Amino acid sequence: MSVFTAHTVDTAPTASRRTIEGVRSRLGWLPTGVGLLAESPQLLSGFLTASAGFEQTDLAPLEREVVVFAVATVNECHICVALHTGTLTRLGATTELITALRAGTALPEPRLEALRRFTLAVLEHRGAVPDDQLDDFLAAGYQPRHALDVVLGVGAYTMSTFANRLTRAPLDPPLAAHAWAPAA
Repeated sequence: MSVFTAHTVDTAPTASRRTIEGVRSRLGWLPTGVGLLAESPQLLSGFLTASAGFEQTDLAPLEREVVVFAVATVNECHICVALHTGTLTRLGATTELITALRAGTALPEPRLEALRRFTLAVLEHRGAVPDDQLDDFLAAGYQPRHALDVVLGVGAYTMSTFANRLTRAPLDPPLAAHAWAPAA
């Protein structure tokens, strides 16, 4: 039995109502995970603010998705992988890229693979990325600011992946076509 409530606009704490209404309006539906996060207006607002900031970084949309996928697959967030598979599809990503990101394997494009490896290093070393791994990231054409942008993405999506797992958020029907489970 879950102790968490999947709120609607009508049942959410007052401080969350405007935020979840905005999500529902933007997506056309309210993801159950967002309804669950609404229990903590501060967490919901913090995640959405951090992810909006990440969207404003110098990383291209496809690059941001590589960061999100690294966090989502390492943290085994089935909702994030499904949702962002849809995002990659809308961005016109190749099937080969999507498959590699979902599997957590090397990416076909060297620059994106350098970004994926760097993001994994940030996660693995809790930010204390060894110099040689930072050098590899920079040698792929990224700038020091991009390394910090990755940290922002890791922080934002760690919040959502952890919260989705804690609340045991289910996969909503609009995401079913992109269902994902971690490799055994």
